[in-house]
Amino acid sequence: MTSVHSQTLLAFVLALCASLLPASLHAASAAADPDASASGTPATCEQILAQSADASHEADVSEVILHHVMDAPTVGIESPVSHADLSLDFKRLQCRLTGWNGVVSIGGTHIDLTPTKHTFWLWIAGLLLVLLFVFVRPPKKTGSLVPRGLYNLIEMLVLFVRDEIARKNIADPKEADRYTPYLLTAFFFILVMNFLGLMPYGASATSNVSVTLGLALLTFILTQIATIRSTGFVGYFKHLTGGVHWLLWPIMIPVEVLGLFTKPFALTIRLFANLVAGHIVIFSLLGLIFILGSVFVAPVSVLFAGAIYVLEIFVACLQAYIFTVLSALFIGLGVASGHHDHDHEDAH
Repeated sequence: MTSVHSQTLLAFVLALCASLLPASLHAASAAADPDASASGTPATCEQILAQSADASHEADVSEVILHHVMDAPTVGIESPVSHADLSLDFKRLQCRLTGWNGVVSIGGTHIDLTPTKHTFWLWIAGLLLVLLFVFVRPPKKTGSLVPRGLYNLIEMLVLFVRDEIARKNIADPKEADRYTPYLLTAFFFILVMNFLGLMPYGASATSNVSVTLGLALLTFILTQIATIRSTGFVGYFKHLTGGVHWLLWPIMIPVEVLGLFTKPFALTIRLFANLVAGHIVIFSLLGLIFILGSVFVAPVSVLFAGAIYVLEIFVACLQAYIFTVLSALFIGLGVASGHHDHDHEDAH
């Protein structure tokens, strides 16, 4: 299991960087900069620091829900009915420490690279996973054959992903073991991010479509690599024709290319939508107390919100499992395509 630890750590670092890049690029659109001028020019650090940090006002239920679900360049300890009481504004902190407003201009397009709430919790999930895999070690006593404690739980999950997900969806055992570190990374990374979103004052980075897109793109890239390794470049492009007559290639090739991108699109939307929907439902149920303005509604709202919260714990585990299974399935299809071609040639 030591090799699995090292390979998983390496794959995790790559996955963290890949999922963090879209999240950073998403900051300009998901957390629109209120300091930008009407002309679209980003605000300077002088303008940002000159603005009052106390912008609290009476928020309605919809604003509270959106404030919790949407990304923003602040992390705070929030009150259920108002804005953050204690907050860390990354934009202001960045200006004070570096004198840079975090905006990069490329061809007239402004990209805000300021860390955001989801970026912060993504890095927290990454730090927890690194610490977990660094400090979890096999039992020191050589005479003890039965693992105990946290190591026992981690080993059980690692073996489950390897035996029940990777090897059952990727037919070739060697290829299954080759992609197991990535599948372990995806499973644990998504699981931890999902659980962080269920903590008080926490946020789930997987409720950001850019993070789920980054993870889905990693699966897409590995799927294409697995297919090319199995079929070769010629076989890979041959598959894009669908095996039909060359007169039908103008129709079939666009369809096949479109089919390549439906898989990462499904992974992106499924994970993102399930996490966002659960948070919105919980806050909506609690918001009924303030919308109706009756204390008698509170027991029912809290009871139903609690039930949905318990369901969200199950959903957090289920979505990590589904993403990992689908990733293994897509990679397995790429690996199997080469074996299918070889079997087809042998039959002739």
